[in-house]
Amino acid sequence: MKKICLLGSTGSIGTQCLDVCSGHPEEYRVTCLACGTNIEKLEQQILDHRPEAVVVRREEDARKLAEDHPDVDVSYGEQAYREAAAQDCDLVVNAMSGIAGLAPTYAALSAGNDVALANKETLVAGGGIIMDTARDHGARIFPVDSEHCAIFQCLEGRDKSEVDKLILTGSGGPFRNYSYEAMERVTLEQALHHPNWEMGPKITVDSATMMNKGLEFIEAMWLFDQSPDNIRIVIHPQSIVHSMVQFCDGSVIAQMGPVDMRIPIALALSWPRRLENGFEKLDFEHRLNLTFDRPDFEKFRCLKLALETARMGGSYPIVLNAANEVLVSLFLSGRLMFNQISRNLEDVVARHRGESFHDIEEILAIDREAREETMAVAGVAK
Repeated sequence: MKKICLLGSTGSIGTQCLDVCSGHPEEYRVTCLACGTNIEKLEQQILDHRPEAVVVRREEDARKLAEDHPDVDVSYGEQAYREAAAQDCDLVVNAMSGIAGLAPTYAALSAGNDVALANKETLVAGGGIIMDTARDHGARIFPVDSEHCAIFQCLEGRDKSEVDKLILTGSGGPFRNYSYEAMERVTLEQALHHPNWEMGPKITVDSATMMNKGLEFIEAMWLFDQSPDNIRIVIHPQSIVHSMVQFCDGSVIAQMGPVDMRIPIALALSWPRRLENGFEKLDFEHRLNLTFDRPDFEKFRCLKLALETARMGGSYPIVLNAANEVLVSLFLSGRLMFNQISRNLEDVVARHRGESFHDIEEILAIDREAREETMAVAGVAK
């Protein structure tokens, strides 16, 4: 039985991970749950899964949980997330949102723990350090994002020298057929209505701006040791082909499946085995309409900028990620219009002059500086 430490248990990926674990109680035991501030949902998860330990963000929440669940080891704060990730377990599932997921991933890998990674920011901001740490400590990273999970499967058993291109697919989000001018008027409600996937608010907005695909581009560089020139992005509205790999002989291997994040989550938990489940399966006896197109980089300016920063490297992806987190948060709170996300993002990145960094703490310092700069550029009071 695998012991699972689940970080970000109350979010979309976290709850679906618990659903997979509940379907295979003989396979998995969730020994630690960690979340931010959704204490009501966490309390129900404690009752359902009986973890040994729980981590939350705020001291007052930890105190109340400790009183209500005296048999559970309750802790709080940034250091507690790191300690939870480094504990003795078989797999750390990092489903945290934002840069907060970086340090726990590093702590887990440093302790030799394998990580099922759903936190994009870990590799966008700390790719080189994270991959080196995994290698140095003999730990493995299993991608949970459907795109990277697809490429992971397509590459299994293949020699890297045979790879010509990685092809990331993206639905194009809710504004695929909008002009840039039309996107000036879109509402928060429209941005949060993804045509295919049910996700958390931040990643849903990132999908609407297509920044999500840009972050995945940077992730893929690190995960699969590929240069930016070897990665392509194509628009695939049906979200059935989750990604592809083109090889040197011209052949292409694609991974297909239903729109259900539980499938890549389950694979990350069970690899190299595949678990039986009751999830929906593709029906090829009915017509499957699969279409592909090039992304419009002039319309989706966040995507274009992400690919540019991927090529610039260094501290630029850290700044890109930090600024995007701030700007999406401002949009979600009604303090910014949709297209202001891309325009302000371009301004912040243009002002950056590059900084050297050598460890996680220096990455987090650059992240903090970028957030302050972004608030100033956006002209919004803290």
